Amino acid sequence: MWQELATAFCLLLVIEGIIPFLYPRRWREMVMLLAEVDDRTMRMVGLGSMLLGTALLYVVH
Repeated sequence: MWQELATAFCLLLVIEGIIPFLYPRRWREMVMLLAEVDDRTMRMVGLGSMLLGTALLYVVH
């Protein structure tokens, strides 16, 4: 199980690094816009992301 978790984490890092590598200026602009989003909206997006990820894991597994 730990090996699969480590593999998933490594893939997460690779995927997260694609956009800053390909489009650094656009990524910086996006991060600056994200800093202006209020906490409630950020929490709702995070909750939606977690629920979607959980549902996809259920479907795939």
